[in-house]
Amino acid sequence: MRDQIRRASVSVMANIAEGFERSGNAEFTQFLAIAKGSLGEVAAQLYVAFDQRYITREIFDELGDETKQLGSMLGGLIKYIKKSGMKGLKYK
Repeated sequence: MRDQIRRASVSVMANIAEGFERSGNAEFTQFLAIAKGSLGEVAAQLYVAFDQRYITREIFDELGDETKQLGSMLGGLIKYIKKSGMKGLKYK
């Protein structure tokens, strides 16, 4: 479970970076959505870890709050990019 949480966490970061490097906003938002999905996987694994008593309520709440905050940030960035009308660097 620890390794799965690590892989999903790294996937969040890697998808943000990969999407940014694509230089097109449509592709960037697609990769941000994938990153948000990986973040959901982290959250689900935290529930399992808590249910199995691998982590305390305090750790669960702290990490859960952080995943919610990051999810909101990713969602806000996706919304901003879609509304911006910009197409990205590769279309200049």
